[in-house]
Amino acid sequence: MENLLQFFNSQLIMIYLLIFTIILGFEVISKVPTVLHTPLMSGANAISGVVIIGAILLIRQAPADDFVTLGLGTVAVVLGMVNVVGGFAVTDRMLEMFKKKKKS
Repeated sequence: MENLLQFFNSQLIMIYLLIFTIILGFEVISKVPTVLHTPLMSGANAISGVVIIGAILLIRQAPADDFVTLGLGTVAVVLGMVNVVGGFAVTDRMLEMFKKKKKS
């Protein structure tokens, strides 16, 4: 228990920053009009791409016997890829609705 308190005390600024970014992100996203959701989704896909790169770097630098790090890195890559592929599929489908239909 003492180690947990020491960790929180040493990482207090990072914890405050995490809480602040969660609140700020919620406020920003809730104020976005529905017309802009598609471009916002594309930006979120780019951020997921950065997460995937970070997870790959984590896996490459982890020792072979550190199964926790390797497992978490693998889960991050898989979930990030699901998010990127699904997001681009939804974005493509939404943009398809705005294209003019060909007249026969």
